[in-house]
Amino acid sequence: MALLKRKTVRLVIRPLELKDYPVWKSAYKNLLPAQNIHDFVVPESHDTSLKKFKKVLQNQKKSQVSDKMYSLAVFNKKQNLLLGKINFLVTLRNFSQNAIIGYIIFNNHWGQGFGKEAVSAALNIAFKDIKLHRVEAGIEPSNKRSLRLIKSLGFRKEGLEKRTLYLRKQWVDLLKFAVTSEDLEIKWTWSKRPTPIR
Repeated sequence: MALLKRKTVRLVIRPLELKDYPVWKSAYKNLLPAQNIHDFVVPESHDTSLKKFKKVLQNQKKSQVSDKMYSLAVFNKKQNLLLGKINFLVTLRNFSQNAIIGYIIFNNHWGQGFGKEAVSAALNIAFKDIKLHRVEAGIEPSNKRSLRLIKSLGFRKEGLEKRTLYLRKQWVDLLKFAVTSEDLEIKWTWSKRPTPIR
């Protein structure tokens, strides 16, 4: 069974659980206003009810069992705060074992190195537990903070995808980066997919 959990010096990275509802609700309630055009924005109508959270958990489990997406929450170990989230969207199995990574550290926790620490641990989960071989990232050229993060983790730049993502009512370009298990010296073993979480 896939573990989907790692601990670092300061963090715990794992899927959300029902016991996390109070810290999940608090995290969304305490976000600062958007700090730049790339910042995560929560609509004023965002539902933080327990009913909504249970739906989030249902969707998380469904996506894992179907091997379509793996969602991981980033927690501060000492304070039990939800700092952000990391997703792996599985794009190909069989002969590729490929996924796209997305990551968010909530803006009231910026500038403390949590992003690099969390994504590094999440990549270990991706290659060892989810049995991926390659992880891709697409980043807007103007998102300097995210570019620094991804480069610091060993991702290599592979090119520019023109008008590939619809954001802020327009099609935007993305710089494409990728890393494989070999790049991070993680032994990869063949598996069409991991044993799903039940």
